[in-house]
Amino acid sequence: MKMKKILAFLLAAVLIFAMAACSSSAPATTTTPETTTPPATATPEPAATTPAPEPEKEPEAEPVELIVFAAASMTETLNQIAELYKEVAPNVTLVYNFDSSGTLKTQIQEGADCDLFISAGQKQMNQLDKDASAEVNTEGLDFVLEGTRINILENKVALAVPDGNPKGINSYDDMAKGLSDGSIMLAMGNSDVPVGQYTQKILAYYELDEEELANKGVITYGSNVKEVTTQVSEATVDCGIIYQTDAFSANLTVVDTATKDMCGQVIYPAAVLNISEHPLDAEAFLEYLTGPDASAIFEAVGFTPV
Repeated sequence: MKMKKILAFLLAAVLIFAMAACSSSAPATTTTPETTTPPATATPEPAATTPAPEPEKEPEAEPVELIVFAAASMTETLNQIAELYKEVAPNVTLVYNFDSSGTLKTQIQEGADCDLFISAGQKQMNQLDKDASAEVNTEGLDFVLEGTRINILENKVALAVPDGNPKGINSYDDMAKGLSDGSIMLAMGNSDVPVGQYTQKILAYYELDEEELANKGVITYGSNVKEVTTQVSEATVDCGIIYQTDAFSANLTVVDTATKDMCGQVIYPAAVLNISEHPLDAEAFLEYLTGPDASAIFEAVGFTPV
C-alpha cells in the first residue's frame, strides 16, 4: 500500500512537469493595442462670397452753356468767378456778354439769347420786369422770371484822374468848379447807361447844365463805363466819372466818391430771364454769386455785397 501511494505521487508529478513544459514552449501571444489613425482633417473650402456691388456712379450732368449778360463794370470779377465755378459745376460753360446795361437791355428786348441778366442800375432791369412801375416799364415788357430778381451788389460812383493828376483835381467840388470855368475836360457815360445817369444826377446836384457844358466842349462821352475809363487812363481827359471798381481794375487814382445825396445808391440787380433754356442752372449760378467765394472777389475790387 505504501508503495502504491509513492507511485501515484510520482506519476502526478510527472504529469505536472509535462504540462508545464508544454506551456512554456508555446509562442507567447502579445496583444498590441490597436492604434487608430485619426481621419485626415479636410481643409474647409472658403465660403463663396458675393462681391460687394460697386457704388452706382451718378450720371454725368448734361453740358450746359449758360449765357450771362452783365454790366461792363463786372468784366474782371466775373471772369475770375468763372474759373472758380468750373470746380462747382464742371458741366456748365459760362458765356458772358459785357456791355452797358442799356445796350444789354435792348439786346434782350430784341430777342437775344440770355439766361441771366445783371444790370448796373435798377432802371434797365425795371424796363424788363412786368412787376415794375409802368412809368419805367413803359412798354409792358415781361422778361424777368418771377421770384428770381435780387439785388446782389453795391458800387460807388468815383471821380478818377489820370496818372499824376495834372490838373490837381481832388474832389467833386474841384470838378464842378473846373467845369464851370471851362478849365478841365470831363469824361462821362452816355445818358442811356447807368454810369452816365449817375453822372447826370451829380451835375444836377451842383446845378450844372449838361447840355451847356457839352456845347462848351468840356465834356466827352463813352458808350459804357469801360470807354470812359479808357479816356481817363490815356489822359485824353482831366478826369472821369466811373465806378470805383473800374478805377481799381485800371489802377486809376480815385480822388472822391459820390454820396447818396449826390446820385443815390448804385445797386446792381440780377435776375434769371423767363426766356432761359436753363433756368435751374441760371438760378444755381446766381446763388453762387451771393456766396462767400464770389463775394470775396467782388469785395477785393470795391464792390459791397448787398
